[in-house]
Amino acid sequence: MIANHKGEIPVVILLLPFLLGIGLGLNLLSEANTTWLIVAFSLLSLVFVLLNLSYNKLGLYKKKWLGGILITLVLFLLGWLNVIRYNELNDVEHFSKIPAQFLIVKINSEPTLKNGVLRFTADVGQSVFKGKRQASIGTLLIAIKDSSAKSLYYGDELLIPAKYNTIDPPFNPAEFNYKRYLANQNIFYQSFLYPKQFVVLRTNTGDPLIARSLRLRQRLVEKLKLNMHDTGAIAVASTLILGYKADLSGDILQAYSKTGTVHVLSVSGAHVAIIYILLTFVLSFSNRYKYGRLIKAFIIIALIWYYSLLSGFSPAVCRAAVMISMVIIGKTFSRYINTLNILAISAFMLLLYDPFFITDVGFQLSYLAVCGLIVFQPVVYKWFNFKNKWADKLWAVCSVSIAAQVITFPLSAFYFHQFPVYFLISNLFIIIPTAIIMYSGFLYLLLPQVPILSGALAFTLEKTIIAMNKGLVLIEHTPYASISKIWITPVEYLTLYMIIISLFYFLYYKKPWLLKMSLICTLLLCVSLTIKRFKQSGTNSIAWLSLKKHEGIVFKNGNKAVVLTDIKVNDKIFQYSIQPYLDSCQLNNFSVYNMGQDINTPFLVKKNGLIQFLNKRVFIFTGQIKNNLLAKKINSDYIYVTGNPTSKLNIINANFDYKTLVADGSNSENTISRIKDQAKTVMIDYKILKRNISYISLSNE
Repeated sequence: MIANHKGEIPVVILLLPFLLGIGLGLNLLSEANTTWLIVAFSLLSLVFVLLNLSYNKLGLYKKKWLGGILITLVLFLLGWLNVIRYNELNDVEHFSKIPAQFLIVKINSEPTLKNGVLRFTADVGQSVFKGKRQASIGTLLIAIKDSSAKSLYYGDELLIPAKYNTIDPPFNPAEFNYKRYLANQNIFYQSFLYPKQFVVLRTNTGDPLIARSLRLRQRLVEKLKLNMHDTGAIAVASTLILGYKADLSGDILQAYSKTGTVHVLSVSGAHVAIIYILLTFVLSFSNRYKYGRLIKAFIIIALIWYYSLLSGFSPAVCRAAVMISMVIIGKTFSRYINTLNILAISAFMLLLYDPFFITDVGFQLSYLAVCGLIVFQPVVYKWFNFKNKWADKLWAVCSVSIAAQVITFPLSAFYFHQFPVYFLISNLFIIIPTAIIMYSGFLYLLLPQVPILSGALAFTLEKTIIAMNKGLVLIEHTPYASISKIWITPVEYLTLYMIIISLFYFLYYKKPWLLKMSLICTLLLCVSLTIKRFKQSGTNSIAWLSLKKHEGIVFKNGNKAVVLTDIKVNDKIFQYSIQPYLDSCQLNNFSVYNMGQDINTPFLVKKNGLIQFLNKRVFIFTGQIKNNLLAKKINSDYIYVTGNPTSKLNIINANFDYKTLVADGSNSENTISRIKDQAKTVMIDYKILKRNISYISLSNE
């Protein structure tokens, strides 16, 4: 549904300055002084209201642009102020700004247990200092390694020591920014507690509705486990139907991600639509009564929002709940609203409540996908005209998948760095299994436990999920199933959207300038990618990675690399901290060795601790020289200190001529402190990797 005039979609137009204000607040001025902003917002709002009250008297119909400018500025400032208001760090009562020995916190999420550690978020309510309590606010991420903590649940109030740390930033290139991810949820500090470091003050002090919903979800998950046996099937059923993702394995998630069907695992519009259809069918009898339609609308909206609460209030399901609620209200009172306006209203309401929603990838993908279905799907559908009814229905489904995938591709490439080649096949494949899973799952969970009927429904649910998982794994391992290692810059990301939007509008309006714009943007994108690829292939570098207690060096020679590390390739640390850097450099040809191996390649030779990489020399120092002096000093560009050697820096200086000393995270705090003090004394250039950003040096400079 492409709007022919902006008058058809006023809410969409008005949403844009609000989004710009949120973007400014998040990226540039999140800690600005709010006084002058509030004054400006209040004055502009007052002027806008007064001008509208005197619209005819002042003859403002001749100056329509004046009202447009005023409302644009008002919405822009509203978005900006909303970000500042919502950011907890801007509050003077934030617990980090108040001296405290203890904190009184209330668990505000469902605790999850993994590898013996219980994790949850909590609202800080009071700070305790020298026996006195002071009101405070803020959200704290808490991890407890204590078997007695397993009984903790949402709403429990705890007394904990006021010992917390900031979230670590990404230390290595292209590493996932967990610090920013949590900051976008208003979480800036974390606390790790050990046995007997917390006291339960009160239980069940949270919101009764949320507490009851979480308990109900737990019981429903347990009911799935009662008649289902395959752990993978149980995890998918819990995720797909209830939004409970704690048991979902990485292998299953990867299969859905690489086939372009990961949206199935997110409770979203499709799930809410199924509930709406079921409730509409069940309550259809009410239309015969005087107030039946009104009562039916109230019941359906209430149950849809309760399901949203049950599934965790994700941005996707909230968006769907708002949209369907507005559609129901419109139908009940025989009103028509443009779908894009409904979408914009739902976005405005959610962002007014929580402006940080806009940073959520699920929120962005959800709204983009729906925009694609509303705007682009009709254009794609008109590409072919099938006379056969079933062929036409199949093409209609394909057009939905194509429109959604195309509009979300730049965002997926920007965040996830891959593109599922067979997305059309995999999305067609899951249509019937997903419908069976949803309907059989809802029936199984809603009906009481009846031996034969419950067993049959659980059997159908389990076998369907297993078959769907196997089919997606088969597609995942098909040759060229996905294009990976797609790393684009923000400018390239925006250029991709310019290409897609201008091309689709050309297909609709048939205006030549739109095609020209699309071709120009395509050319610019190709030039940018070519320059970037050329620079990567001509760059030789040494990346000294920060891997906590592990060793890691990447020697990059153009499109090839040698990785020296004590971490195995299939280890989670390698996949989290090393692989993203290799992918961002688009390195397909790399070899992994441990520090003790000798290496002989065209660009790197390693013998014992000495490495010759092109024109650079590196010596790996593990303390093997100890207090002995070599017959002749070894010339080296870098000394890499690892393994926590006991030798002092003067021993290294007596045996080596070098430019830079690098100490990794495997060294103890005492060793690091000793190296820093001695290096400062003798004026040696040094780099410390322990809890620091990695160091990359170019070897072809």
